[in-house]
Amino acid sequence: MGLGKILDFVKVEHTLFSLPFVLIGAILATSPADFSMFDILWILVAAIGARGLAMTLNRIIDKDIDAANPRTAERYLAAGGMEMSTAWYLSAAFLFMLLIAASLLNEVALYLSWVPVLAFIIYPFLKRVTWLCHLWLGLCLALAPAGAWLAIEADTYGWAAFNGSHDGYSDMLWYPEIFWISLGVALWITAFDINYARMDIENDREQGIHSFPAHFGIKTTRNMSIILTVAWILCFYQSGIHIPSGANSDYYPYWMYAILLMGIANIAVMTVKTNTAHDSENDMKDFQTILFRTSMLTGWILLLSLSVKI
Repeated sequence: MGLGKILDFVKVEHTLFSLPFVLIGAILATSPADFSMFDILWILVAAIGARGLAMTLNRIIDKDIDAANPRTAERYLAAGGMEMSTAWYLSAAFLFMLLIAASLLNEVALYLSWVPVLAFIIYPFLKRVTWLCHLWLGLCLALAPAGAWLAIEADTYGWAAFNGSHDGYSDMLWYPEIFWISLGVALWITAFDINYARMDIENDREQGIHSFPAHFGIKTTRNMSIILTVAWILCFYQSGIHIPSGANSDYYPYWMYAILLMGIANIAVMTVKTNTAHDSENDMKDFQTILFRTSMLTGWILLLSLSVKI
């Protein structure tokens, strides 16, 4: 099986959603004096392994669901273009990438690397029982900045970077920056995913898939996605990394401008159509293309804003 087929199978372009927030987490945990290219390298390898594992497990678990959906029936496993054994080998390879990279970072990263693995396994089953599956997917991607930040901070603080107990004091090192950024990522992805699920409303209702649009309809989905977008704007603002708090603190003045710009852009895409119940297939494809590109660009614009530090 060729590399191109593997990349298509795992939808490598979707990595563009999580990658900028992986780097944001790493940036916020790294001072210039402590910067290590090896840390960044292994964090990226771990992120790629985790992303590949998540997609492969999703394809394996959802094989029958994909086969019953005209939109996804041509996916490799659903259409018989890939053996199930091959998919399992790929998932093992991606898991190996994740664990090896985590082990080369530190003990904390290695032990906690099983958290996203468990989250990835749970996600495909949630859509069979609750429309909260979209939020769970958001939480899965929220592990990206949190994991990158923790992998670096644990070099200095060990388990204290995770549990907040250091030298007899309780100090949640991950609050507020990474906490609010990770929560913002969770809400951002949730907003994107409930809109993405609009493509499959009728099929989800027929197959008993518990998507938000299938339960509540298009209008409520649009309104909820706008509410979620406002919420992630506030979360990123609450991270506080745009506020100077001391002579030696990091100060990113363009962070807030980037948040507002991309928040407005996302809301504009979500509200461009107010009556989508009778959209043609081409209209929906155009909407999804614009939504995907805008959502993907969001993380990269925010990452770029961190390159300007005062």
